[in-house]
Amino acid sequence: MKKWTQNFKGLLNLFLQSNCPLCQRPTSQDLCQNCARQLQKCYLKDPRSLWKDPLPVFAWGRYGGILKRAIAAMKYENQPQIARFLGQSLGEAWLLHAPLYEQKIVVVPIPLHPNKQKDRGYNQAALIAQSFCETTGLKLKQNGLTRVRATEAQYSLSASERAKNLTEAFGIGKDFRRRPEVAVLLVDDIYTTGATAMSAMQTLNQAGMKVVGLAASAITLKV
Repeated sequence: MKKWTQNFKGLLNLFLQSNCPLCQRPTSQDLCQNCARQLQKCYLKDPRSLWKDPLPVFAWGRYGGILKRAIAAMKYENQPQIARFLGQSLGEAWLLHAPLYEQKIVVVPIPLHPNKQKDRGYNQAALIAQSFCETTGLKLKQNGLTRVRATEAQYSLSASERAKNLTEAFGIGKDFRRRPEVAVLLVDDIYTTGATAMSAMQTLNQAGMKVVGLAASAITLKV
Protein backbone atom coordinates (compact mmCIF):
# COMPACT_ATOMS: atom_id res chain seq x y z
CA MET A 1 0.00 0.00 0.00
CA LYS A 2 2.82 2.40 0.92
CA LYS A 3 4.64 1.69 -2.36
CA TRP A 4 1.39 2.22 -4.31
CA THR A 5 0.87 5.57 -2.56
CA GLN A 6 4.42 6.69 -3.40
CA ASN A 7 3.96 5.66 -7.04
CA PHE A 8 0.63 7.50 -7.18
CA LYS A 9 2.21 10.67 -5.73
CA GLY A 10 5.04 10.41 -8.24
CA LEU A 11 2.60 10.13 -11.12
CA LEU A 12 0.51 12.99 -9.72
CA ASN A 13 3.57 15.25 -9.42
CA LEU A 14 4.56 14.38 -12.99
CA PHE A 15 1.05 15.19 -14.20
CA LEU A 16 1.00 18.49 -12.32
CA GLN A 17 4.38 19.63 -13.60
CA SER A 18 4.60 22.50 -16.03
CA ASN A 19 7.55 24.41 -17.43
CA CYS A 20 9.31 27.14 -15.51
CA PRO A 21 8.34 30.45 -17.20
CA LEU A 22 11.96 31.64 -17.08
CA CYS A 23 14.00 28.64 -18.22
CA GLN A 24 11.37 26.12 -19.42
CA ARG A 25 12.62 23.38 -17.11
CA PRO A 26 9.84 21.08 -15.81
CA THR A 27 8.64 22.11 -12.34
CA SER A 28 5.64 21.64 -10.07
CA GLN A 29 6.21 25.11 -8.54
CA ASP A 30 5.66 28.59 -9.95
CA LEU A 31 9.42 28.71 -10.70
CA CYS A 32 12.01 25.97 -10.82
CA GLN A 33 14.44 25.72 -7.91
CA ASN A 34 17.34 27.00 -9.98
CA CYS A 35 15.56 30.17 -11.11
CA ALA A 36 14.22 30.75 -7.60
CA ARG A 37 17.78 30.55 -6.26
CA GLN A 38 19.03 32.93 -8.94
CA LEU A 39 16.28 35.41 -8.07
CA GLN A 40 17.21 35.30 -4.41
CA LYS A 41 20.64 36.66 -5.39
CA CYS A 42 18.89 39.90 -6.45
CA TYR A 43 17.72 40.51 -2.87
CA LEU A 44 18.92 43.76 -1.32
CA LYS A 45 20.76 43.53 1.98
CA ASP A 46 18.88 46.56 3.28
CA PRO A 47 15.37 46.83 1.80
CA ARG A 48 14.81 49.98 3.93
CA SER A 49 17.71 52.00 2.50
CA LEU A 50 15.26 54.40 0.82
CA TRP A 51 12.68 54.46 3.61
CA LYS A 52 12.69 58.25 3.96
CA ASP A 53 10.60 61.26 3.01
CA PRO A 54 8.98 62.44 0.85
CA LEU A 55 8.08 58.90 -0.22
CA PRO A 56 9.53 56.06 1.88
CA VAL A 57 10.37 53.04 -0.29
CA PHE A 58 10.82 49.42 0.79
CA ALA A 59 12.38 47.45 -2.09
CA TRP A 60 13.06 43.72 -2.29
CA GLY A 61 15.59 43.53 -5.13
CA ARG A 62 17.66 45.41 -7.66
CA TYR A 63 15.99 45.64 -11.07
CA GLY A 64 18.25 43.84 -13.51
CA GLY A 65 19.32 40.39 -14.65
CA ILE A 66 16.91 37.57 -13.87
CA LEU A 67 14.65 39.83 -11.76
CA LYS A 68 14.14 42.11 -14.76
CA ARG A 69 13.47 39.05 -16.89
CA ALA A 70 10.96 37.69 -14.36
CA ILE A 71 9.02 40.96 -14.22
CA ALA A 72 8.95 41.20 -18.02
CA ALA A 73 7.65 37.63 -18.30
CA MET A 74 5.02 38.34 -15.64
CA LYS A 75 3.77 41.48 -17.38
CA TYR A 76 4.20 40.81 -21.09
CA GLU A 77 4.30 37.03 -21.53
CA ASN A 78 1.15 36.08 -19.60
CA GLN A 79 2.96 34.56 -16.62
CA PRO A 80 0.97 35.92 -13.63
CA GLN A 81 2.13 33.06 -11.38
CA ILE A 82 5.50 34.82 -11.04
CA ALA A 83 3.70 37.44 -8.93
CA ARG A 84 3.19 34.85 -6.18
CA PHE A 85 6.92 34.36 -5.78
CA LEU A 86 7.59 38.10 -5.88
CA GLY A 87 4.83 38.93 -3.41
CA GLN A 88 5.85 36.21 -0.99
CA SER A 89 9.51 37.26 -1.16
CA LEU A 90 8.57 40.90 -0.59
CA GLY A 91 6.36 39.86 2.33
CA GLU A 92 9.07 37.77 3.96
CA ALA A 93 11.48 40.70 3.70
CA TRP A 94 8.83 42.99 5.22
CA LEU A 95 8.37 40.66 8.18
CA LEU A 96 12.12 40.75 8.80
CA HIS A 97 12.78 44.45 8.17
CA ALA A 98 9.44 46.25 8.41
CA PRO A 99 9.85 49.93 9.34
CA LEU A 100 8.21 50.98 12.57
CA TYR A 101 4.78 52.56 12.26
CA GLU A 102 2.20 53.45 14.88
CA GLN A 103 -1.03 53.47 12.89
CA LYS A 104 -2.73 50.36 11.54
CA ILE A 105 -1.97 50.01 7.84
CA VAL A 106 -3.71 48.46 4.86
CA VAL A 107 -2.16 47.53 1.52
CA VAL A 108 -3.22 49.15 -1.75
CA PRO A 109 -1.77 48.05 -5.10
CA ILE A 110 -1.04 50.60 -7.81
CA PRO A 111 -3.92 50.10 -10.27
CA LEU A 112 -3.80 49.73 -14.03
CA HIS A 113 -6.18 51.60 -16.30
CA PRO A 114 -9.20 49.33 -17.00
CA ASN A 115 -8.34 49.14 -20.71
CA LYS A 116 -4.77 48.02 -20.02
CA GLN A 117 -5.91 45.52 -17.40
CA LYS A 118 -8.45 44.10 -19.84
CA ASP A 119 -5.72 43.65 -22.47
CA ARG A 120 -3.29 42.05 -19.99
CA GLY A 121 -5.91 40.06 -18.13
CA TYR A 122 -4.66 41.00 -14.66
CA ASN A 123 -2.91 43.70 -12.68
CA GLN A 124 0.52 42.40 -11.68
CA ALA A 125 0.76 44.85 -8.75
CA ALA A 126 -2.52 43.51 -7.35
CA LEU A 127 -1.29 39.92 -7.61
CA ILE A 128 1.98 40.83 -5.86
CA ALA A 129 0.00 42.66 -3.17
CA GLN A 130 -2.27 39.65 -2.64
CA SER A 131 0.66 37.30 -2.05
CA PHE A 132 2.38 39.98 0.06
CA CYS A 133 -0.69 40.22 2.32
CA GLU A 134 -1.06 36.44 2.57
CA THR A 135 2.54 36.35 3.83
CA THR A 136 2.44 39.35 6.19
CA GLY A 137 -1.14 39.13 7.44
CA LEU A 138 -1.80 42.74 6.44
CA LYS A 139 -5.22 43.60 5.03
CA LEU A 140 -5.53 44.10 1.28
CA LYS A 141 -7.66 46.89 -0.17
CA GLN A 142 -7.43 45.88 -3.81
CA ASN A 143 -9.78 48.64 -4.94
CA GLY A 144 -8.43 51.43 -2.76
CA LEU A 145 -7.35 53.34 -5.84
CA THR A 146 -8.59 53.46 -9.41
CA ARG A 147 -6.86 54.60 -12.59
CA VAL A 148 -9.11 57.27 -14.03
CA ARG A 149 -6.94 58.41 -16.91
CA ALA A 150 -5.02 56.36 -19.46
CA THR A 151 -1.34 57.31 -19.53
CA GLU A 152 1.62 56.69 -21.80
CA ALA A 153 4.11 53.94 -21.00
CA GLN A 154 6.43 55.38 -18.36
CA TYR A 155 9.63 53.70 -19.55
CA SER A 156 9.77 55.88 -22.67
CA LEU A 157 9.53 59.18 -20.76
CA SER A 158 11.95 61.41 -18.88
CA ALA A 159 11.51 62.05 -15.16
CA SER A 160 9.67 65.35 -15.72
CA GLU A 161 7.53 63.81 -18.45
CA ARG A 162 6.63 60.93 -16.15
CA ALA A 163 5.34 63.29 -13.47
CA LYS A 164 3.29 65.28 -16.00
CA ASN A 165 2.01 62.08 -17.58
CA LEU A 166 0.57 60.93 -14.24
CA THR A 167 -1.08 64.19 -13.16
CA GLU A 168 -4.56 63.36 -11.89
CA ALA A 169 -4.23 59.79 -13.18
CA PHE A 170 -5.70 58.23 -10.02
CA GLY A 171 -8.94 58.42 -8.10
CA ILE A 172 -10.26 56.98 -4.84
CA GLY A 173 -11.62 53.47 -5.35
CA LYS A 174 -14.72 51.82 -3.95
CA ASP A 175 -12.85 50.29 -0.99
CA PHE A 176 -12.32 53.79 0.42
CA ARG A 177 -15.73 55.34 -0.21
CA ARG A 178 -15.97 55.39 3.57
CA ARG A 179 -12.62 56.72 4.76
CA PRO A 180 -11.15 54.17 7.23
CA GLU A 181 -8.95 55.28 10.11
CA VAL A 182 -5.91 53.53 8.70
CA ALA A 183 -2.73 54.40 6.84
CA VAL A 184 -1.86 53.00 3.42
CA LEU A 185 1.12 51.04 2.17
CA LEU A 186 1.25 51.14 -1.61
CA VAL A 187 2.56 48.11 -3.52
CA ASP A 188 3.97 48.01 -7.05
CA ASP A 189 6.23 45.80 -9.13
CA ILE A 190 8.97 48.34 -9.95
CA TYR A 191 10.09 51.63 -8.42
CA THR A 192 11.94 53.95 -10.82
CA THR A 193 11.61 57.72 -10.47
CA GLY A 194 8.69 57.48 -8.04
CA ALA A 195 6.32 59.48 -10.25
CA THR A 196 3.61 56.81 -10.20
CA ALA A 197 3.72 56.31 -6.44
CA MET A 198 3.88 60.06 -5.75
CA SER A 199 0.77 60.64 -7.85
CA ALA A 200 -1.05 57.83 -6.04
CA MET A 201 0.06 59.19 -2.67
CA GLN A 202 -1.16 62.69 -3.52
CA THR A 203 -4.58 61.32 -4.45
CA LEU A 204 -4.88 59.54 -1.11
CA ASN A 205 -3.51 62.53 0.83
CA GLN A 206 -6.07 64.82 -0.80
CA ALA A 207 -8.77 62.43 0.43
CA GLY A 208 -7.42 62.78 3.97
CA MET A 209 -5.56 59.48 4.07
CA LYS A 210 -1.95 58.97 5.14
CA VAL A 211 0.48 56.95 3.01
CA VAL A 212 3.31 55.37 5.00
CA GLY A 213 5.29 54.43 1.89
CA LEU A 214 5.66 52.08 -1.04
CA ALA A 215 6.75 48.43 -1.11
CA ALA A 216 8.14 47.28 -4.47
CA SER A 217 9.54 44.04 -5.77
CA ALA A 218 12.32 45.80 -7.67
CA ILE A 219 14.08 49.14 -7.69
CA THR A 220 16.08 50.73 -10.50
CA LEU A 221 17.78 53.44 -8.46
CA LYS A 222 21.25 53.03 -7.02
CA VAL A 223 20.98 52.13 -3.36
